[in-house]
This record gives sequence, structure tokens and C-alpha cells, in this order.
Amino acid sequence: MSLAPLLEAPGTIPLHAFAAIAAFVLGIVQFAAPKGTLPHRTVGWIWVVLMAAVAISALWIHEIRMVGPFSPIHLLSIFVPIMLVLAVLHARRHNVSGHRKAMMSIFFGALIIAGLFTLLPGRIMHAVVFGH
Repeated sequence: MSLAPLLEAPGTIPLHAFAAIAAFVLGIVQFAAPKGTLPHRTVGWIWVVLMAAVAISALWIHEIRMVGPFSPIHLLSIFVPIMLVLAVLHARRHNVSGHRKAMMSIFFGALIIAGLFTLLPGRIMHAVVFGH
């Protein structure tokens, strides 16, 4: 395992990856920690900012081009901010079930599933985790 391929990557790729990794770690913390507490809300806001950074930075990553400079994965750059707003609104309205569903869909869809695709051969994170 080496961070060199990531640190040498062009453009916003390092920012995107480090924000996603941090969001993944904080997401695990959020799943395990007590809900509704000040630490949960504080870490939750940090997570929201990190996920917004992941979604926005993805718009400048064009390693896979299918429709102009974009690929279907860029749909997450639309999905994530919308879901973040919905999740926060659910929390503010004390709709715990809606908040949980929205946050879990972002975590599993944008971090777990999309993250697994970054481990495919030829991708930068594959080189980071498994070497060249």
C-alpha cells in the first residue's frame, strides 16, 4: 500500500479521495455512536461538509468519459447534495426515520458502492491499495 499514486494524481483527485476517506471513517463513527447528542450533530455537520466536498470535487474528475467529460458516476454529484439537504431537513424536523434513510443511502451509495468501483484495476485507488 502506497499513497504515492494518490498524491501524484492530477487535479482534485487527492482532495476528493481524502474527503471520501474521512467521510467513510466519520460515517462508521456515526453508526456506532449515540444518536441525537451534541457530538453526533457536530460530527454529522462535518460529515455533511466532507460529502459536499466529495460531490463537488467529483465534477472536476474526468478519468472515465462517456458523455462529454462525464460518466454515470457523476450523477452522484447531483444525488448527494440533494440527499444531504433532505437528510438535514429530516433531522431538523425530528423525522428520525427519514434522516436515517437519507444518510444511510448516501453512505452506502456514494461511499461504499462507488468506493468499491475505485478499487478496480487501472484506477488510482487500486494502485494505492494493491500497488501497480
